[in-house]
Amino acid sequence: KRRVSIVFSSCNRSLITRFHSTATSTMMFSRNTMFAAAAVVYGASSGSAFAPSNSVGNVISRSAPSITQQQSRQYSSTKLNMAGPAQVDLTGKVAFIAGVADSSGYGWAIARSLASAGATIIVGTWPPVLRIFQGGLKKGSFDADSDLPDGSKMVIEKVYPLDAVFDSPDDVPEEIKNNKRYAGLDGYTIEETAKAVEADYGKIDILVHSLANGPEVTKPLLETSRKGYLAASSASAYSAVSLLQKFGPIMNEGGNMLSLTYIASEKVIPGYGGGMSSAKAQLESDTKVLAYEAGRKWGVRVNTISAGPLKSRAASAIGKEPGQKTFIEYAIDYSKANAPLEQDLYNDDVGNSAMFLCSGLARTVTGVTLYVDNGLHAMGMALDSESMRKD
Repeated sequence: KRRVSIVFSSCNRSLITRFHSTATSTMMFSRNTMFAAAAVVYGASSGSAFAPSNSVGNVISRSAPSITQQQSRQYSSTKLNMAGPAQVDLTGKVAFIAGVADSSGYGWAIARSLASAGATIIVGTWPPVLRIFQGGLKKGSFDADSDLPDGSKMVIEKVYPLDAVFDSPDDVPEEIKNNKRYAGLDGYTIEETAKAVEADYGKIDILVHSLANGPEVTKPLLETSRKGYLAASSASAYSAVSLLQKFGPIMNEGGNMLSLTYIASEKVIPGYGGGMSSAKAQLESDTKVLAYEAGRKWGVRVNTISAGPLKSRAASAIGKEPGQKTFIEYAIDYSKANAPLEQDLYNDDVGNSAMFLCSGLARTVTGVTLYVDNGLHAMGMALDSESMRKD
């Protein structure tokens, strides 16, 4: 560093001399400039900006870089000091995952990955299945799916009733209040849930939107009613907006909101109807807008994961006809036949990607749709199509 600064000082003196001296001074400037370039090359080649990393723990192998800004306005480069290999550490962070009701879906996998990094896990569950889920937790029905890499079990600290189609108590109609599946429950609107979480934990760091519903999902768009279309949009897209509206004020700066989307947002997926494809397109568009607004307002990042098909309990209910494959079974078979990577997709694959996005490793990542689908989104032709067969 000393060598570089000395030569550059010489350059500056020569540059001044150039305007007041002869061609000889110009030659001195050129020669000193060459020395400066050589010194810079020497300095750059004598060390590496990145420390080596090895595989550590279950998934993560490199720690987040600490960045020291140089003080020069003229030279805006940065110096990366890698702390060395380390696991993601979310100790002391609180994660609220909306839409967990069993252990088969992506929401559970995300919760488990965050728990493996030390985060405190709290969840929001749809009231009609709340008691079933809580009963399963008490009986240990999900213990086999709760294993963490260190040999311990994931603990869900608290389960909140949450119906994400209602923003505030005034939105809940009498038919819902009097519904036996909601009997004995209150405080399940998004606004009330956020207040309950604030009362219990103060601030949170991670907000996960892992829910969707389309009452007419099996209908083609041409047969979808206005009511069905708007219901899909309300439950699957606007619910994410409302969650961030209500939870954003109680999120710590540097926190992250994450949602889940599907490739039907941008490509035609027959069988995924009822306005659900439109709702996912809304969700991805809103991700970008919310990344800007929440970033400027609270310093919170907003991202979404476009996950490949998974045979979860909820997905298995789509298009279920006796003696026929379900929609999700067709989707999984198609993915295996046509994706660049010929391998199974597990819910933990999405969980691990979510852990990255929710950690400090992704501190500059916001407004993105991350594809976790074995590369299926990149394909423009179906490899198993009849037209692709060779004669």
